[in-house]
Amino acid sequence: MPKLTLKIDADTYRGTRVGVPNLINQLRRHRAGATFLFSLGPDHTGWALKQIFRPGFFSKVSRTSVVEHYGLKTLMYGTLLPAPDIGKTCAEFMRAARDAGFECGIHTWDHRVWQDDVRTADAQWTVETMHKSHARYREIFGEAPRTHGAAGWQMNDHAFVQLDQFGMAYSSDGRSQLREDGRLADADAGPHRLAAFGKPLSCVQLPTTLPTLDEILGREIGGKMIDAGNAAEFLLQLTKQPRDHVFTLHAELEGQKLGPIFEQLLSGWRTQGYELVSMGDYYQSIKNDVLPILPIAWGELPGRSGEMIVQAM
Repeated sequence: MPKLTLKIDADTYRGTRVGVPNLINQLRRHRAGATFLFSLGPDHTGWALKQIFRPGFFSKVSRTSVVEHYGLKTLMYGTLLPAPDIGKTCAEFMRAARDAGFECGIHTWDHRVWQDDVRTADAQWTVETMHKSHARYREIFGEAPRTHGAAGWQMNDHAFVQLDQFGMAYSSDGRSQLREDGRLADADAGPHRLAAFGKPLSCVQLPTTLPTLDEILGREIGGKMIDAGNAAEFLLQLTKQPRDHVFTLHAELEGQKLGPIFEQLLSGWRTQGYELVSMGDYYQSIKNDVLPILPIAWGELPGRSGEMIVQAM
């Protein structure tokens, strides 16, 4: 049975307090596994305004109704409003995911800062930041985290090495490369290991293989405008041919306004014969496979602005 891994990024204070509980209930109704990855420090979402001159920023904002999904208050955190500390104020919501039987892991310390700065950061900043999130996770859950998923799919060589230092066996920090129609550019894309500073790393990467909802909504793809009415149908066409996939969703989107689309996807993937699993479950099924060792690569994907970690072909 092919596996479809559900990786849930909780980027913000609101997403953790509102979206995560909604997704827990939805996933339990469908008896679906999933991994929740948490931002553990301050919510500086308002700092995203400095991306205003980044190519593609305005088109993404207009397509995905950022204010509607994230809320005006969230978009003022760190600017007109103080940045709430997510780990200190939302720990009970994070533990609720674990207590409901879901795998949990680290997304980042400060989502906005990591996404904007990590690519060019030095070893000291990178390691210190990752240790802050690691310590906060242990404080909240009483145990060390087993996995990680980078904010904005942004990393650097030092960060990948640190995953090995933490002893993490698997992580999901990058993307498989996609064509304009949303299909995989490389049919063999999937789990792999990376090489950093000329040495192979142990941590297995489980890259996201499907476009995210915010990457397809409002875009014309294959002559058809993708909207809330046909987004699930579009994604289900991409998974029609059985193979393992990793799908990234967001507590701020699928956990709130886009919940009805995710409901269709959960039902559709079950009908297609997929087992809906966590990152840990997926890793257990492939951990003994001989996996390729690939260089760290960067690239752009349709519907998303800026470069991110992508799987080298």
